[in-house]
Amino acid sequence: MAISRTVRPEVRGNPFDVLITAAVVLDQRGTVVGWNQAAEEQYGFSVDEVLHRPFHDLLHSGPPPRPLTGPEPQRVWVEIRTLRHRDGGTVPTALHMCPMASPGTEVAWLVTMIPVAQLQQWDTDQAMLYGLFTQSPVQLTVFGPDGRVTWGNAAIEEQFGSRELWVGRSIRDLMPRGELLSPERAESLDEVIGEVFHTGEPVFDVHFRSPTALDPAHHHVWSASYFRLEDADRRPLGVCESAFEITDRYEAWQRVALLGRTSSIGRTLDMCRTADELATVVIPDFADAARVELAEFVLAGDDPPSAPAGEPPPLRSVVDRTADGRSAVHLYPSTPAEGQQQFVLPLQVGDVLLGRATFLRLTPRDPFSERDRALAAELVSRTAVCIDNARRYAREHTIALHLQRNLLPDRLPEPTGVEIAHHYAPAPGPIGVGGDWYDVIPLSGARVGLVVGDVAGHGLNAAATMGRLRTTVRALAVLDLDPGELLARLDDLVAQARIGIHPAHGDPREDAAIGARCLYAVYDPCSGQCCVASAGHLPPVVARPDSDAGLLDLAVGPLLGVGGLPFETTEFRLPEGSMLALFTDGLVQRPDEDLDVGVEELCRALSQPGTSPAEACSVIAASSPDGPAQDDAVLLLVRVQTLAVHNMASWPIDPVPEEVARARTLATDQLTKWGLEEATFVVELVVSELVTNAIRYGGAPVCLRLLRDQDRTLTCEVSDGGHTSPHLRRAGMDDEGGRGLFLVAQLTDRWGTRYTREGKTIWTELPLSASATEREIPLFG
Repeated sequence: MAISRTVRPEVRGNPFDVLITAAVVLDQRGTVVGWNQAAEEQYGFSVDEVLHRPFHDLLHSGPPPRPLTGPEPQRVWVEIRTLRHRDGGTVPTALHMCPMASPGTEVAWLVTMIPVAQLQQWDTDQAMLYGLFTQSPVQLTVFGPDGRVTWGNAAIEEQFGSRELWVGRSIRDLMPRGELLSPERAESLDEVIGEVFHTGEPVFDVHFRSPTALDPAHHHVWSASYFRLEDADRRPLGVCESAFEITDRYEAWQRVALLGRTSSIGRTLDMCRTADELATVVIPDFADAARVELAEFVLAGDDPPSAPAGEPPPLRSVVDRTADGRSAVHLYPSTPAEGQQQFVLPLQVGDVLLGRATFLRLTPRDPFSERDRALAAELVSRTAVCIDNARRYAREHTIALHLQRNLLPDRLPEPTGVEIAHHYAPAPGPIGVGGDWYDVIPLSGARVGLVVGDVAGHGLNAAATMGRLRTTVRALAVLDLDPGELLARLDDLVAQARIGIHPAHGDPREDAAIGARCLYAVYDPCSGQCCVASAGHLPPVVARPDSDAGLLDLAVGPLLGVGGLPFETTEFRLPEGSMLALFTDGLVQRPDEDLDVGVEELCRALSQPGTSPAEACSVIAASSPDGPAQDDAVLLLVRVQTLAVHNMASWPIDPVPEEVARARTLATDQLTKWGLEEATFVVELVVSELVTNAIRYGGAPVCLRLLRDQDRTLTCEVSDGGHTSPHLRRAGMDDEGGRGLFLVAQLTDRWGTRYTREGKTIWTELPLSASATEREIPLFG
């Protein structure tokens, strides 16, 4: 039976293989009797040119070959000669002389010829292969089609023992505790070998970690590559693995990578999360388990307590886990058990002990080296700084939040003519407490002032600045100023006086009030009119009963402290039941989106009919965007109502002294209609005094108005055309006048003056819960 065999020229076998090498056949006299095609291609002579010629004729120089007859005709030898080429050149050639003898015939010789360079290359290849088999540190292993070891070089024996320990066994049998460190390629080396065998695609630089049978107490790490072995017809025979140990190099890489990952520690300014980030960095590459304990004062965000020297603060465990995510508390006995390696490092900044970190390694991992301890000390030191920063932030955040809560209104008033709901949410996390604020300020004549504002920045400085601005706005609101005028005065205080910060005490441009935003509105329930002015703040949203909600068309002025530009007041009428929404930009900010998107969502929420301010406020607060808040969020919702006509009464008064008596009569008659006869005495006195002063010092037009706020407050107002401001004084025993305004101040809860385009109005408020007869009349000295 004939057997065919494919010859692959890239496979370097025996260089004198007659199937692929130039060959000549000589008789015993050295005459050429055979010349193959390879010889013709290699030396250029055809068969006809060399046949029956002495082989010596082909030699370039030197003596003829050794005698082909003699006492040892069957011996094989190799000679180095220079053969001629037909083109006139020469070819240094190695001659392989092999006798061919058969019974009854003369001895003939088969001479195979290869260039000397090819022979030298073959010798080098053989030396290299021999070195790989016997001396190379690279471990060579051949796996058969079933994935079991069929052959290995000497390096395999050095690390895994004699051949009987590993021949015929799979990787899983040899290293059952092995771990593939390149899990994105496969789950095990068995899968890698099987994939290479079936696909023929080589795989390079696979990292694998495992103890060995000769060294079960330590991990070793290898870098391995795999390629398929094939026969001449490219049928798979198995898989060859070349591997070399990189344990030291891999651990060095891990240390460098570990330091690189420290940038992920401490980004959140959350102490417990920072501790967990440390454990995430060290497990599993550096340690098998980690525990982080923090002092109680750190977790509370307090300063270090005073304690006796050498006495550590009480600690509480905040992180305690292993590589598989389970609790590692059972791994930390007072004394490490056999096979455990630990050391404990303090989390310390300066002389302050914040806590401690404990790292644990389990067999078969190597114990912590000095380099490992130095690396761990660096990691723990960086973590301690981050935890201390988080502690300081938590302390400042708590103080700022407490300050802000105290500066914001604890409970809003409930003025006549408005129904109010409000929402405030400070920005959580590292952004910190901001400077957003809101306020509701009762004004004279049943009017109400509405304020929202936003100070740039976060923290204590922003909260304190917010408190200063809010106090200033309330003080200016008492003057009953037009909203544009109020913002103009506030702007002057910020730009010029820096709200109490003198330039000599620092750069006034650093004042957080510079660039703050504020919106101030005044609603009058008697007329249904609303006046609004803005200093760089978003306009309010108006939802009227007969239309969808939308932003008010408002002229927005510059930021506070910029100066040089006026603040324009916008007046508009709000129908009964309209909703007015004042808000800061934190309420409508959306990640990676324009403010318009959040404003549109707010308008849709306020366009729902039949929704109360409290219900709308809850819905809007619950629909805040997902993810971390960008800023503080403030929402002030106001549903307006007009004061009922039967609760208001006004009369024009002629500016003559005789009208004082008529004014008293008009007021007492109105009180009788309202059933408020018990207030007659005080009201008669107030009306008499204020009308008299208006006629005497103010002039036309004079008007008297009474407002009843249900059963809470009675307001008495007298308007005139003058702009002089009345002032309170104490009259002497011999003075004939000067006591009237003093009596008014004593008999009423509040009184004041507001100015209009036509003149001024003197107003007083009298609570209806207390009878005038219960008030004491002051005596004058």
